[in-house]
Amino acid sequence: MTRLSDRETKSSREQVLHQLYEAAELEHCLMCTYLYAAFSLKTDAADGLAPAQLEATRRWRDVLLQVAIEEMGHLVAVWNITSALGGAPRIGRFNLPLDPGALPASVVVKLAPFDAATLQHFIFLERPAGSDEADGEGFALERAFTRGAPGKRITPMAMDYDTVGAFYEAIGQGLRDLVEQWGEATTFCGDPALQLTAAEAGLPNAARVICSKTALAAFNAIVTQGEGAPSHVEGSHYQKFAAIRRELAELCAQAADFRPAFPAATNPVLRSPPRAEGRVRIEDPTAVAVVDLASSCYGLMLRLLAYAYAVRSGDADKNLSIDLAIGLMHALVPLAELAARLPAAPGSNVNAGVSFIALRDAAALPPGPSARRMFCERFEQIADAAQALAVQPHARAKAANEVIAGLAARALAGFDLGATAPPRDIAATPASAPAAAPSAPATPAAPAIEVVEADDVTLIYEGKRCIHARFCVTGAPTVFLANVQGPWLHPETLGVDRLVEVAHACPSGAIRYTRKDGKPDEPAPPVNLARVREAGPYAFHAELVIDGKPAGYRATLCRCGASKNKPFCDGSHHDVAFAATGEPPTTSQTDMLPQRDGPLAIEPQRNGPLHVRGNLEIVSGTGRMVSRVTDVRLCRCGGSANKPFCDGTHARIGFTG
Repeated sequence: MTRLSDRETKSSREQVLHQLYEAAELEHCLMCTYLYAAFSLKTDAADGLAPAQLEATRRWRDVLLQVAIEEMGHLVAVWNITSALGGAPRIGRFNLPLDPGALPASVVVKLAPFDAATLQHFIFLERPAGSDEADGEGFALERAFTRGAPGKRITPMAMDYDTVGAFYEAIGQGLRDLVEQWGEATTFCGDPALQLTAAEAGLPNAARVICSKTALAAFNAIVTQGEGAPSHVEGSHYQKFAAIRRELAELCAQAADFRPAFPAATNPVLRSPPRAEGRVRIEDPTAVAVVDLASSCYGLMLRLLAYAYAVRSGDADKNLSIDLAIGLMHALVPLAELAARLPAAPGSNVNAGVSFIALRDAAALPPGPSARRMFCERFEQIADAAQALAVQPHARAKAANEVIAGLAARALAGFDLGATAPPRDIAATPASAPAAAPSAPATPAAPAIEVVEADDVTLIYEGKRCIHARFCVTGAPTVFLANVQGPWLHPETLGVDRLVEVAHACPSGAIRYTRKDGKPDEPAPPVNLARVREAGPYAFHAELVIDGKPAGYRATLCRCGASKNKPFCDGSHHDVAFAATGEPPTTSQTDMLPQRDGPLAIEPQRNGPLHVRGNLEIVSGTGRMVSRVTDVRLCRCGGSANKPFCDGTHARIGFTG
């Protein structure tokens, strides 16, 4: 073995991990500041902006959110490299604003609402090497200091750097040193299955790190996309922020009173801080409740992400943890926007803001029943708080409650608690809640599902899933009477075997049946398929579990983004003239799967894609192979440039659903 004395000028694994922990903290902190500014922007028609101003603020919000998502991708890349080196990713960070010393003196990180100064600060942070961009007003360093220490030490030491690009170059050199000392296999000794992939995290650039080539490629992608990117790189964070700066200046020149954001607090806190300077304490009771709930969602999200790095790919806990973490981010959005719109204190002219309070320790919980128990208990507590907040007359509070209730129910149903006692039903009405007042009898509505009995079969029709493919009215016109008043289903007019064939041809699953003649009902297909229909939906044929609930063997799910019955197709693609090929190109993933059937779990991500897990063959409308996958995200906003696969466009265009 090579001795330390022979490697005095080389980096150690401990030193590289130390630098990666700082890189994770940096990416994490930048993501939070971008989100805070985005949440402060005025984006509602009632916010008092002129139409052109409102269109701009909405677009700026989308840009900031997209940059924050890309920062999350950078963060996952850093975590993957950390895991590849055998380390446990640094999920947590220091609370904001950062005290001197956490980062170089020139890197000031604090929460501030969107304005010209905050935007200039973002430009300064993302500036390319050699740039003369100044920092934003009010973001001056508290005091100058030097973190680096002269001389060789084996204790990991912080380093100073002018730009983040220079920092990543230093970490990259440390990786090269490790490979030179130990070789590729020994350097990258971590279990690759613990890392997060693009399919699991929903981040296009998330990739497993298995060698120096993949690690250095990840660093290069981070620098090129954002920090330290050359000024000519189109689409870099620097370029995006510079474009907003130009447009902001133009709008301010046209209207001197243009205020694109609410007066959200700079560095909001929920308690009296040891250092009150530069901080705003939130005291309004409603604002306190909102920020408290948002911080709890954020903290649980961090725990779930840490846990995802402690279990291997393919483990149900990993998949569920990631999905729940992403869901909590969606719950955080309306809460953070609401906080920026509420006064920080009664009578204050400064509003509140989500504080992104970090847990003292967000390290992974030991995998198993105890961790699952912790998650379920925490979801139960957060769901109770969200339900209490939802009585407030704020649409955003109600939206957050709806998301959190769904996540809590999914956590309680999805985490296997083993022999431990099940948690109480968070969906149940609290005992202290007043009884609902009796309402007047409503006019009976048409049944959502029609059930018609015949001697040998029970025919089931679910109108909301019907896409009018017309296999029923053309294949069995005596059973399915089109355009008639009164009863229109007559299964007694056709033999059961023929009726079964017609039902199986229904792509949406609107037509189902139960046989009474002793023969088996519809079986699961031998091969799970998703057909990409020309300018239309996805037609799934598999043992389907949609949003955690059994959904039969056939379903057509929206991919145009316009359905009013999401995730199911309702024919809206015709109304919006959706244009998308049913013959997408074949990908490189066409190797035969070891197993081609089995349950197929489809989770519609809130305001995002369909997350599909299970053995699946994606085929064109004519049956040509497109891809064979076991974990994939399919576009459902209609905007992806890589249809049928998600490319993150849903975030840029503000897709909701």
